[in-house]
Order: sequence, then C-alpha cells, then structure tokens
Amino acid sequence: MAPGRHTPDPRGARTPAEFLAALQALKERSGLTYRELSSRAEELGDVLPRSTVANMLARATLPREELLTAFVRACGATPDELTEWRRARTELAGRRAYGAAEASSAGVPVAAAQAPETAGAAEATGTDAPAAETPVASAAPVAGSAAEAPHVTGGRGAGGVAIPEGPGDAPDGRTVSAPPSWPVGEDTVRPPGDASGTPARIRRALVAAVAVTGLVLAGFSVLALLRGGGTGQAGRPSGTPSAADGAAAAPAAGDVRVRVAGTAFCLGERRGTRSGQVHQVPCAEPDFPRYSLVRAGAGRWRIASDHPDFGPGCSGIPSGGRIPDAAFEDSECGDPGRVESFALEPYVPAGGAVRGYRIVPVGSATRGTCVTVVGDRSAAGARLAQAPCAPDAAGQLFSFERRN
Repeated sequence: MAPGRHTPDPRGARTPAEFLAALQALKERSGLTYRELSSRAEELGDVLPRSTVANMLARATLPREELLTAFVRACGATPDELTEWRRARTELAGRRAYGAAEASSAGVPVAAAQAPETAGAAEATGTDAPAAETPVASAAPVAGSAAEAPHVTGGRGAGGVAIPEGPGDAPDGRTVSAPPSWPVGEDTVRPPGDASGTPARIRRALVAAVAVTGLVLAGFSVLALLRGGGTGQAGRPSGTPSAADGAAAAPAAGDVRVRVAGTAFCLGERRGTRSGQVHQVPCAEPDFPRYSLVRAGAGRWRIASDHPDFGPGCSGIPSGGRIPDAAFEDSECGDPGRVESFALEPYVPAGGAVRGYRIVPVGSATRGTCVTVVGDRSAAGARLAQAPCAPDAAGQLFSFERRN
C-alpha cells in the first residue's frame, strides 16, 4: 500500500477476481464486520445490506458502481481513493466489454460478456441470484443429464466425429438424417462400437469404491479415537459424558447452548452492540443470540447463530486468522475472509473423563490456536478471541448443551 493511503490500491487489478481480492483486503483493513459496514453506510446516507456485501465478495464478477461506492465509503476511503476505485472498475468493465465484442465477432455467444452486469444487478438489489457463468466450450457430462445419451444431434460424437445438426447440415450439402436412437438399458444389445453403457458401469464401480473407502476410514477413525482417548471409569469410553463425573456435554448437530466448561457462563453477545463480538455472559440470561451446531464435513463444525435483530449468521475468526488475537465474532455466513469452520476437540485429563471441548479454528493462518476466554475469566463480559492452545486448556474448554 502506498504511503498515506487509507485503502488498498485497486489500480493494479487486471481481472475481476483481483479487483474482488482488493475489496476483501479493504474490508479486512477496515476491521469492520458486515453489521458495522451496513450501519456505517446508513450513517453516510447509503444503502448497503449485509447479505449483499457477503454475496459481492463471494463472487468473481465486478460489482455495480453504486454498490462499490457504498462499500468503499463505508470502509473509510477518502473521496480521491473512491474515485480511483470507481475508475479501476470502469476500466475493467471496459476491457471485458471489448473482449466480449471480439468474441462475438469470432462466433462466441455474447451472453458470456453480460454475466458480470447480471450478477451485479442481483447484488444491487440484495438478492441471491446465482452468478452468471461464462459458457465453456467443452463440458464434462453431468450424471443423470441428457449429456449421457449415447447419441445427440449436433456437436461431436465418439472420437470427436462431427454430428450434423439436421438435414442439409453436412459439409458437402448432403441431406443427413438423424442418427438412430439406441436404448440405454443395461441388458440392451447395442450396435458395434457403441460404448454408451460404459459410463454407467464406471459410475457403479466408483460408487462401490467410495463406499468401501468410507467404511475403511470410519473404522480407522474409531480405532484412533479409542487409542487416543483411552477409557474412563468403569471401562466407559472417555468421550462419553456422565452426570456422575460432571463430564462436558458432547457436540451434536442441532440447537445448543455453549457453556464455558465448569462455569455459570455461556457464549453470547452483549445487548445494544453491533460488533458481533462474542463474550461470556451468565447462562441464566436469555440466549442472545441462539446458537446451533452444523456439520461442515468430517470432524468439522460450524457454529451458527440466530440473532433477533440481524438474523442468521455464523461465528468465526476475521481476516483468515492472520491476527494472533483476532476476535471470535458472529457475522454473515460465507465470508471468504473469515474462518468459519472448527474442530471440536475433546480434552481428557489422564485417567479421567472429557472435561470440555476445545474450539479449534480450521484453516487459520495462525497455527496452534484455540478460541479462548481472554481477560478476567471470572467476570461476566470477558470477550472471546483466538489465542495459542494452552497445555492445561485454561479458558479454552466448552460444553455443548442441547437446547429444547
């Protein structure tokens, strides 16, 4: 960034993807959450829905100018810097329009060139319309689609042989009738050289292989868990909670109350704030917001939030976890610059039961970190942040109690 600048320099962007990366860097530099950006824009007289910003940064198409203006102003850009952002966007849009004109003269559909503006229109209105995509010259067949039919009219057949569109389309002007349509049943006799049944057999073989692989991996996972966790009292697996020994409630998909293990505090936000910062608050208070666990893959979870004022969201670590003590906060789901996936790792003292679960950011740029209660851990209102995982897991253990 040039000396004296308040924002990243967009003039070096050569593609829409690079321009969007600069916008993401602008948001990270501002240090504002989606909620705060929306509020800041409102103060400046602009309209910037939180979901619109999330959609804009998740796409690879240029935002519309009015959306760009509201976003850049909310991030704290000066008037001169805003002019640079708008000029860079206009130049990129012009290059794509010129490329579309060249492609059109070469016989490529013009619709591909209109994709950025189409996506931008959806962003400007806050809708979640899917981003338009540039057609690909040769696409792989999709399972269960018409692309799997053994013969098609037009395009190319097996071995790259051209198949005419219909009568009169042959290169020498001959009238060519449509090729015969052969049934594709598994036991149907096919003409010589027709291998249309091969993909189906390959798919069945792949499905079987994947299923076997999944069973093997599941077996290894169970074995590793038993070896790593050992067993607790009475031969009970150490990962099994018990009311008798005060073991922490294990993670399970669904609505939960996230308790700081061994305390009367639960995770929540402070009323009257917009930052999304998560604190420890008395569990006796009403849930604010309400949390739930959502599976995000093998051994990974998302902590979803439902805020009475801001609606659905996800807990996460901003800036990809690059800041060692980055806040643990609630915000819009799907921000590519946030860590929103976590491993919930059981903490088992020697010879004991699970005392709690560490919330470990998956993919954080700062390795070896856990979500941690920082500051005075005995006081309500202490905030949560990313911090190095401690050997004794102090301030880093949580219980996930099912909420009815």
